[in-house]
Amino acid sequence: MIMSRIEARRDEDTVAAGPLVDRLLGGLPPEAVLTDPDVTASYAHDMASFCPAGRPAVVVLPRTVDQVRHVMRTATELRVPVVPQGARTGLSGAANATDGCVVLSLTKMDRILEISPVDRIAVVEPGVVNAALSRAVGEHGLYYPPDPSSWETCTIGGNIGTASGGLCCVKYGVTADYVLGLDVVLADGRLMSTGRRTAKGVAGYDLTRLFVGSEGSLGIVVRAVLALRPKPPGQLVLAAEFSSSAAACDAVCRVMAGGHVPSLLELMDRTTVEAVNDMARMGLPESTEALLLAAFDTTDPAADLAAVGALCEEAGATRVVPAEDAAESELLLQARRMSLVALEAVKGTTMIDDVCVPRSKLGEFVDGVERISEKHRLTIGVVSHAGDGNTHPTVCFDATDPEESRRARESFDEIMALGLELGGTITGEHGVGVLKKEWLAREIGPVGLEMQRAVKQVFDPLGILNPGKLF
Repeated sequence: MIMSRIEARRDEDTVAAGPLVDRLLGGLPPEAVLTDPDVTASYAHDMASFCPAGRPAVVVLPRTVDQVRHVMRTATELRVPVVPQGARTGLSGAANATDGCVVLSLTKMDRILEISPVDRIAVVEPGVVNAALSRAVGEHGLYYPPDPSSWETCTIGGNIGTASGGLCCVKYGVTADYVLGLDVVLADGRLMSTGRRTAKGVAGYDLTRLFVGSEGSLGIVVRAVLALRPKPPGQLVLAAEFSSSAAACDAVCRVMAGGHVPSLLELMDRTTVEAVNDMARMGLPESTEALLLAAFDTTDPAADLAAVGALCEEAGATRVVPAEDAAESELLLQARRMSLVALEAVKGTTMIDDVCVPRSKLGEFVDGVERISEKHRLTIGVVSHAGDGNTHPTVCFDATDPEESRRARESFDEIMALGLELGGTITGEHGVGVLKKEWLAREIGPVGLEMQRAVKQVFDPLGILNPGKLF
């Protein structure tokens, strides 16, 4: 009986999707059109918790711009929603499917089209993996700085969609700072180019910046011109232990006020340190309440680390240990990169917040998160791009326990409210997606929301591009 119902449901899906699939196959090879419900279900959502996801009618995996244009023309003619996706490493539900949609997975468009050492640009397709681009440009003595923790799997298109950051933001900035130009397929299938290849350019409105962070709601990025930098010298990392998160945050303020420009300034609280040790036996100091990692990629990183180490001691560091070489530095960075995965292993599920506050308010924010953790009787680890005030309080909970899940959601909301109260923003790099729609409205207000919806209407009058996201 159960199997019969499953087969009947699949037959209904096939019948409903038939005209759509037939039209898509008119411009796509059969292997690029996936209709098996078990397969399409695997494309239904990204890595965010508490975000509803629907059942796609079909998943398409185009390899060319013309194929993407065919998908969008078909979707417009049939009035079918389209949900663009990269590697689905997102943390806000921005890549989640809606019922009956076309999931447009861009992972097969993964070519690096050009690397120019003279112009210091790379031209890439959206499916290029961040780490693959970094390695490729490195062979030319160049550097692409944005490096999200998921850099080994996340794609440039996804990074552009959410305006991703990474560990090096404090010195080098975020994805938006490196996108010079885009080719974008609009909702009706037209192809538009924005931006430039040149170092400077102010011709007209900055539509490139408009698309960066738009979460696939305005168009489909099919090509990007990215700025590159000369490859810096290898960096050295310092680890400083503190008896309180407040002292560690004080050290961050001292470093930034002192005019130092670290290539990395990251904070891990005791909960995060313990989780990393439990998962990977990294040997991090579990006696510490907060571990601050600072790095410099200057010509004399040892001298810079010594200066920052002295500031950490003035702020109350109980121990300051500079790495002696690149290998030791990489071990510390590896520990930081695995923080979110390690926290997920604590209870099996996490809600990863992404609140950014002014650096001067970082200590207040971290203390506030600790109070929220105690109030809701939950494990909440805090890992932070401390140099720019971007924090990732991570709520660990058992998703099979309804009561614990409720407390997790409440704590998540209280953390975002705290961030706004301190003059911050609800997202520094993960985006809004489904998870933070209500909070976007609170942050930007009714007039701001009206203007954002007006922009959406211009680019997507039928509302078929990633519906239900942002607002």
